[in-house]
Amino acid sequence: MRDFSISGGTVLLGPEGLQQTDVAVRAGLVDRIGGDSGGARFDASGLLVLPGIVDLHGDAFERQIQPRPGVNFPVDLALRDTESQLLANGITTAFHGVTLSWEPGLRSLDAWHAMMAALFAHAWTCDMRVHLRWEAYNLDALDTAVAAIEAGHVHLVAFNDHTPSIVRKLKDPVEGAKYSGRAGMKMEAFQAMAHGVASRSDAVPAALDRIGAAARAAGLPMASHDDHSIAARDGFRARGARICEFPIAEEVAAAAVAAGDFVAMGCPNVVRGGSHLGWASAAAMAEAGVCSVLTSDYYYPAMLRAAFVLAERGALDLPRAWALIAENPARAAGLSDRGVIEAGKRADMVVVDPGTCRAVAVVAGGRVAHLTAEGSLRLSAG
Repeated sequence: MRDFSISGGTVLLGPEGLQQTDVAVRAGLVDRIGGDSGGARFDASGLLVLPGIVDLHGDAFERQIQPRPGVNFPVDLALRDTESQLLANGITTAFHGVTLSWEPGLRSLDAWHAMMAALFAHAWTCDMRVHLRWEAYNLDALDTAVAAIEAGHVHLVAFNDHTPSIVRKLKDPVEGAKYSGRAGMKMEAFQAMAHGVASRSDAVPAALDRIGAAARAAGLPMASHDDHSIAARDGFRARGARICEFPIAEEVAAAAVAAGDFVAMGCPNVVRGGSHLGWASAAAMAEAGVCSVLTSDYYYPAMLRAAFVLAERGALDLPRAWALIAENPARAAGLSDRGVIEAGKRADMVVVDPGTCRAVAVVAGGRVAHLTAEGSLRLSAG
């Protein structure tokens, strides 16, 4: 179904805010606001019509690949289920946070190759992209990462440095077991590997520089992850990273904003009322104008719900809250064709029941990609 209209709904229209009007879709794009496409019709009376959600950082797909430590499923099967989850939750553009680490198992070089093969072997309804989470100490995979960037297989690069914290946590048998289990290794062998990797710290800055240079040459957006200090954030900005992703301290986020950077936090933090790690409150930072982008992080359903949680708190209205999961992440990723409902833009929309905060219908790239039973009853042939 290529030409259709969404009629009678309350539509979020950028600066104009929420207005009751119709949206005509033709050939994958928003054809016009107001009027009819002459095709099928979706009756959105009593519902909200909002821009499709853009998720810059989501790694919940890892739970589809490895639902339990050491229990793996084929990546293509996992991605099909992941796409269904994304669309059902209104996410029409998803940057999969694929970690390329020195760790064996789920985040290994082999897992990277399997993910790339499965992702690019199919045409997906959700626009699923690659957010390369480059683990700083993974020197052996440096050529692989640079080649993927140069080949156009990467759409966002994030600088990650979890190695020092992993080494620290290995001192705790319970915490260490999480990492060794994910890698499919005995604790002693994993500890020896981690300490060997950590000993190569002198070569890390040059590797980071090379990744940054490749990303800049490819025109990719870049992020730094878990920034622990203003100095660290300044260093990654110098490499071209203008997204400050999950800063550990609020003063780091504030400094990033002052420098003109985007600050990204997780929607689960908002929905749960705080960080599961005890870090900064994403809701408070969004309300203060410090957090400009919200992501799914590790739980896709949190994105749609987080916008309504913020609106219910009262400091942000729904249009401003929704911008955190649609317009702002699209801008941060350099995607000027989405994030808003506007003539000529990509037709990505989520039709939401405001009473239940549930997606009744989702349009991705001009295709009706998800319908609930209620949504099916509202759709009529043209």
